[in-house]
Amino acid sequence: MSLKIRLTRGGAKKRPYYRIVVADARSPRDGRFIEKIGAYDPMKAKDSPERVVLDVEKAKAWLAKGAQPTDRVLRFLDAAGIAKRPARNNPNKAVPGEKAKERAEKHAAKSAAPAEAEA
Repeated sequence: MSLKIRLTRGGAKKRPYYRIVVADARSPRDGRFIEKIGAYDPMKAKDSPERVVLDVEKAKAWLAKGAQPTDRVLRFLDAAGIAKRPARNNPNKAVPGEKAKERAEKHAAKSAAPAEAEA
């Protein structure tokens, strides 16, 4: 059984509230979980101490048992100093697509035509 430390959504529409839980990877997002180890309230201010509430001892115990945190939970664990989140880098993300390249070429050709006519 592979375990995940992940978020389950609660709260009303447009007012999210998340619990940080340990669950079987095959169970649905808001479905059955093994243990609740914290909470995350994105509606609170970023510098508020109640924004992320995490039981550090339980988190360390579940990580020792082999539970894998999701990316968002790994951010919380990194901020708490429990786990290290590796830096991500995707240099190809900023490269424009084919259509954008074609539009840029057309725009360059269009702006170059009046400049040639003047010269």
